[in-house]
Amino acid sequence: MQTEKHLTGTLILSVFTAVLGFFQYGYSLGVINAPQKVIEAHYGRVLADISEDLTATPHILTMYWSLSVSVFAIGGMVSSFTVGWIGDRLGRVKAMLVVNVLSIAGNLLMGLAKFGPSHILIISGRAVTGLYCGLSSGLVPMYVSEVSPTALRGALGTLHQLAIVTGILFSQILGLDFLLGNDEMWPLLLGLSGVAALLQFFLLLLCPESPRYLYIKLGKVEEAKKNLKRLRGNCDPMKEIEEMEKEKQEAASEKKVSIRQLFTSSKYRQAVIVALMVQISQQFSGINAIFYYSTNIFERAGVDQPVYATIGVGVVNTVFTVISVFLVEKAGRRSLFLAGLMGMLVSAVAMTVGLVLLSKFAWMSYVSMVAIFLFVIFFEVGPGPIPWFIVAELFSQGPRPAAIAVAGFCNWACNFIVGMCFQYIADLCGPYVFAIFAGLLLIFFLFAHFRVPETKGKSFEEIAAVFRRKKLSAKAMTELQDLRRSEEA
Repeated sequence: MQTEKHLTGTLILSVFTAVLGFFQYGYSLGVINAPQKVIEAHYGRVLADISEDLTATPHILTMYWSLSVSVFAIGGMVSSFTVGWIGDRLGRVKAMLVVNVLSIAGNLLMGLAKFGPSHILIISGRAVTGLYCGLSSGLVPMYVSEVSPTALRGALGTLHQLAIVTGILFSQILGLDFLLGNDEMWPLLLGLSGVAALLQFFLLLLCPESPRYLYIKLGKVEEAKKNLKRLRGNCDPMKEIEEMEKEKQEAASEKKVSIRQLFTSSKYRQAVIVALMVQISQQFSGINAIFYYSTNIFERAGVDQPVYATIGVGVVNTVFTVISVFLVEKAGRRSLFLAGLMGMLVSAVAMTVGLVLLSKFAWMSYVSMVAIFLFVIFFEVGPGPIPWFIVAELFSQGPRPAAIAVAGFCNWACNFIVGMCFQYIADLCGPYVFAIFAGLLLIFFLFAHFRVPETKGKSFEEIAAVFRRKKLSAKAMTELQDLRRSEEA
């Protein structure tokens, strides 16, 4: 099989090394939840030492804790806009090497939290780690999509999400109180993803630069061919070189696209709307709410140790991400994205029914539990992994860095909004909170059905042609309607 020939040791090493950035992202997302009570108690003691007035105000504690959680997303929002610039300026590999310094610094700040004002060190460490994750979440898909052969682009792109859920699972397990989630060990728990950063730093020294970047951006033809041979083994690189040449000519005719041009040019409008909507649908689908609510639902269902049931959700999350790696090239991106959204919609409705009727029928808690697992499974089938790599597939070399930066900012901003607002909405709506997500999922499903193109096995030029056809058919439809109106008049 042709695709198997493409899967070389160098390609596996390069993709594995790159997605370590997403492992750190997942670890940072999940690590803060388990030791919450332990860290809050420590904050209380530290603040009491600084000022006696602070012990009487739990609001101050809540404020510092909320900031410790959400400052991570602020860091990501800020740095995601510089992804395109740093990726083009330094090259994909060198950029990933340099930004790892932020991760190591952030993790050191958190690991040493007990040796200073812990609330300030943790908030600073989370902010710096967020800066790293914002840059990494743009650079990694850019590099992986550029080094992957077309036939494997989707499967290798899905590994971003697998790395995230593996990171979350690791943080959940290590956060158990008898491991690292206790009063003695929590600084080590918070700073442990620095080990992945160090590993990534040294492995990146062995990874080849993106041949696409070398050929199209720098015009280094021989170096691009050499790296392509390293990545593809003994496959003939000329077909891909021809595709790159075609893309280079396109990129030369369409100058480097700024973020402003991306929004003002009608040429990119449809692709930009799709790129932003897939990011919004990933964050506003309610997946974060599930992880928040799951422990509570498991408690009501009579599970003695709900924390283990939540880890069970993490395991299911990881298993189905692995399955989606194999599904994404067989079924295609669009069909999996649609199936995932519809499955989540049905699960959200079932969960709402289960939560609303829980007081009347005790067995409804099991409906809610099954709905949680199904919701997570359907998320990992499509809306979880696909937004991370589809943006890089929707745009050619010219607008790609700007598009990835905008999509990354959108994802982080939505992440921040959900993190800040969900608690208040859950308190306000109670069990009906998932009805809101069901409504949003219906909107996302309809949008995806009518607007998201299939990118499986297509070159960037073929995908651009799909948008051009849609634009022309929409224009023709408008002209036809105008003609009918003028005839009626």
